Amino acid sequence: MQPSPILFFDSGIGGLSVVKEARVLLPEHAYVYVADDAAFPYGAWEEEALKVRLVDLFGGLIARFSPSLIVIACNTASTLAIADLRADYPGQPFVGTVPAIKPAAERTCSGLVSVLATPGTVKRQYTRDLISQYAAKCHVRLVGSENLARLAEQYMREGFVDEEAVRAEITPCFMEHEGSRTDIVVLACTHYPFLVNRMRKTAPWPVDWIDTSEAIARRALTLARELPAPSRGEGPDIALFTSGAPPASLRRLVSGFGFGLVEEKVSAEGEPGLLRS
Repeated sequence: MQPSPILFFDSGIGGLSVVKEARVLLPEHAYVYVADDAAFPYGAWEEEALKVRLVDLFGGLIARFSPSLIVIACNTASTLAIADLRADYPGQPFVGTVPAIKPAAERTCSGLVSVLATPGTVKRQYTRDLISQYAAKCHVRLVGSENLARLAEQYMREGFVDEEAVRAEITPCFMEHEGSRTDIVVLACTHYPFLVNRMRKTAPWPVDWIDTSEAIARRALTLARELPAPSRGEGPDIALFTSGAPPASLRRLVSGFGFGLVEEKVSAEGEPGLLRS
């Protein structure tokens, strides 16, 4: 692997929505994609245990890949741990992912905005602080979905999803108040954009679905301009799943995004255990 790639991180494959945008803006860089599928879904974790896991895991990844930039393409990991990561690894540039509450507040006409996220992102004080800072004049409903990230993973792996299950997850986002309706839904999980066409189809009325993937990629571009000129090198970018053994459907998926799969299991301490026979 050529030195100083940009490392993209997510709990699963949702971060590929950010990679898709980044490839347009930063085609000259080498990429490493890390999916922490061994711990997926993050919503099932206690916050402190997950934070410890993330800090330890990133320590190993930084030591191994020496990334020029790390893009945490995961709202849960960013809102929970990015402050600790920046404190523990002060020389390492990070780009985090946070709910797009500010642009939603700027664009809404009705003043009724919903934030569709994982339960962890919904309950985090970071999210509520964003609302207080940028959307105090709006009515913001926080909707914590237990199943949507899993449904998105299923859709990406298998090519189909139960539309009624999607409808059930998004229905709480739609509010009516004094003749006004929700007009913006913030997709506060990088998995969700992969299901946005199904969301549009099953929504009770049209809304503006705000996806932060392009904004994250643009922030990465801004920071990348401050880095030494990249050396793209030969061969494919690489993807690493912390379980070490993703199913064939995920292998095909990351291959379709231009990644070669490294078959290694990675512990929370970042120690790889080779799985090749």
